[in-house]
Amino acid sequence: MKLLVCVKQVMESGSTIQITDSKKWIDHLDSSRFEMNKFDAYAIEEALLIKKRFPDSRIDIITVGPDHAQNTLRRALGMGADEGILLADNHNGYRQPFHTATWIATYARDKGYDLILTGIMSEDEMNGQTGPMLAQILSIPCCTGTIREKISSDKKTVSIEREIEGGARDMFDVKLPCVLTIQTGINSPRYPALSKVLRAKRKQIEVMDVNCFKKNKQTLTLKNIHHPKKIRKGILLNGTMDDKVDQLMDILSKKALLQ
Repeated sequence: MKLLVCVKQVMESGSTIQITDSKKWIDHLDSSRFEMNKFDAYAIEEALLIKKRFPDSRIDIITVGPDHAQNTLRRALGMGADEGILLADNHNGYRQPFHTATWIATYARDKGYDLILTGIMSEDEMNGQTGPMLAQILSIPCCTGTIREKISSDKKTVSIEREIEGGARDMFDVKLPCVLTIQTGINSPRYPALSKVLRAKRKQIEVMDVNCFKKNKQTLTLKNIHHPKKIRKGILLNGTMDDKVDQLMDILSKKALLQ
């Protein structure tokens, strides 16, 4: 089988978010640190488990982003993937999911992939749109929120269990090729093995500039971004323990929370 896993590089958790003066995007300073979108690790692990069941499988990892996104590809290679592809887009600004999906579809269309996996969403924008859009562009089925998959022995169909609202679940038998967006908890992503990390550092990454693809029409415009306004303020109690107790009792009494 031939598998394609879509991943994304995001700012490291806990990073300070600074907005550009134009209010159009995040100011990625030189000190910013990046990591793999944690939801995508489940998609990679699921591909590796499929390869364990079908040893002749090949796993390609693809991402859209700046040159330093190669680090995310190398982490995926360290987990056990076979090849990495970077669709280089060094534009520092908002990239709508339609463009990401279109570029990945353009690359994947004639590559004969049997299954395309993505994470359920990205940590930064949390759109969850790239996978379904990718399937629509390629005219193949898509199942979102996948919590179980089992490919048939003849490699022609995949049995899917997906999570829906209210704790309910859907079950489908889907013809391959198709796109699955993988829900967290479906597996336990492994840590990259040292031997594979060393191999990944020497691995040649395939790089394609997105400017060589057909230009897409702008279907979505970002007006501006801003930090959420603080609507509540905390109250710091000072003094001895007895003083703090008296202050707290006074606050609760004024708010009619004590009877």
